[in-house]
Amino acid sequence: MLDPMTPQQQAPSGALSFGMVAGEASGDLLAGLLIQGLRQRWPLAHGFGIGGPRMADLGFDAWWPHERLAVRGYVEVLRHYRGIVAIREQLKQRLLASSPDIFIGVDAPDFNLDLEAHLKAAGIPTVHFVCPSIWAWRPERIEKIKRSVDHMLCIFPFEPELLARAGIEASYVGHPLAQTIPMVSDRAAARQSLGVATGVPVVALLPGSRQSELEHLVPRFIQAAQIMQRQQPSLQFVLPAIPGLQALVFKLVAEQGVLKGLKVLTGQSHLALAACDVTLIASGTATLEAALFKRPMVIAYHMNWLTWQIMKRQQLQPWVGLPNILCQDFLVPELLQERCTPAALAQACLSWLSAPDRVDALQVHFEQLHFTLQRDTAQLSTHALEKVLSR
Repeated sequence: MLDPMTPQQQAPSGALSFGMVAGEASGDLLAGLLIQGLRQRWPLAHGFGIGGPRMADLGFDAWWPHERLAVRGYVEVLRHYRGIVAIREQLKQRLLASSPDIFIGVDAPDFNLDLEAHLKAAGIPTVHFVCPSIWAWRPERIEKIKRSVDHMLCIFPFEPELLARAGIEASYVGHPLAQTIPMVSDRAAARQSLGVATGVPVVALLPGSRQSELEHLVPRFIQAAQIMQRQQPSLQFVLPAIPGLQALVFKLVAEQGVLKGLKVLTGQSHLALAACDVTLIASGTATLEAALFKRPMVIAYHMNWLTWQIMKRQQLQPWVGLPNILCQDFLVPELLQERCTPAALAQACLSWLSAPDRVDALQVHFEQLHFTLQRDTAQLSTHALEKVLSR
């Protein structure tokens, strides 16, 4: 078991100290943006907990790497349950010993809400950044949110009213990605940066950031790409892989045989989205990133059969992909579980490449979505934190 913080790890006298947990690559990105805002308001702010490389670059003291929590699906979580619970218990003890001024859980609700409940009961103010999607899955979690969270930072405009009905304080702070992703991206510059030719179509393959996602989706995505290439031999493919799982990606790609014109990238998912003409993409936060880049997409997902059966029964809306949920329409295709076949994925991607008018219409919807989500997230979040700290 890890020891509590040494005095050298604690924040300087009079400075803001904050605990924080971000559980995967997307959480690391969101947390990094929030830390930048905290540092502008409190220059000596010192954070510690669980985080990724972006947070570490900003001086965050990561006691555990965020990959330890990057597990999705009921069956997959069960396999790692004891290890995750052990980390949460050790983290809870360290946070109680260090008594930060505030704790901020970034997404990862299954991990963070239980932790936040203990910290709140001990008198540590708790803020959760990214409201769990109770409007799409597991609405019963709103009671746990009420027990665990002093204030919710919401990234979608309809969420504060929903939480207010349950007596939960919340602020709409916009989506940080809508501020960092340009309204119009430079496709030519992105292709030049990646070393991709400018005169031929590019397909970005984004199979997720968790090991279980990669194991389920990389083979299907590569097989789909091989089908696409047989029909359009000039196609190029880019596949961003997070550094910690790049070896697994290379292994899974190699097992599918040759795919000419494929570049496996180290990270650089935003460059891949800026460079592409269409993306084949795992359901999750990345689909919203693709929408903010105004790129047509095919949303795909495949998981353990039992996990899928459980999730199907808890789904509240007909859509799974964030762009479709936020626009309340099937603007882009969703090919899930048994429909997530290489042939279907390939056909759906190729249909975007042959329909420029359809792509233009989609981009109008995504521009409107971008404007709706574009706020000064760091400043609005800081104002909300100040209110919590002033109590």
